[in-house]
Amino acid sequence: MSQSAREGIDITRVVAAPRDRVFEAWTVPEDFAAWYGGDADVPLDRVSMDVTPGGEWSLVMVVPGAEMPFHGVYRAVSAPERLVFTLRDRSAPPGTEGETVTVTFTERSRKSTEMVFRQRGGNLTPEQYAAAEDGWEAFFDALDALLGAG
Repeated sequence: MSQSAREGIDITRVVAAPRDRVFEAWTVPEDFAAWYGGDADVPLDRVSMDVTPGGEWSLVMVVPGAEMPFHGVYRAVSAPERLVFTLRDRSAPPGTEGETVTVTFTERSRKSTEMVFRQRGGNLTPEQYAAAEDGWEAFFDALDALLGAG
């Protein structure tokens, strides 16, 4: 990959919810299943989360005609400020941890949180990163809807 090639995803969103609640949406299986995948179905009985450093997480997204498993390991957990975890799916190169996701949560007000999302790893082509970014944006729209309803 050349230096100018895309090697990750950076998304910043302001979420209309307190920081503790936004962090919870990333770390409680019922909440995570409700928004991860956007419009796809993520059956709660197929979500597992051990939100501790070294703990594993996994889930299965169900889309028409296919199941898409995701899994990884939490590298850092600093409630409610920061999460770092690995992310693998079937397309991850063998022998790699996949991508590394870092999410920071900064309180903007009692009812507003800045969420800074960063995904790195260099395991995807620029086109795959662009598609993954579109996917995350849809997931974050679902997160906004979940937190707006709560």
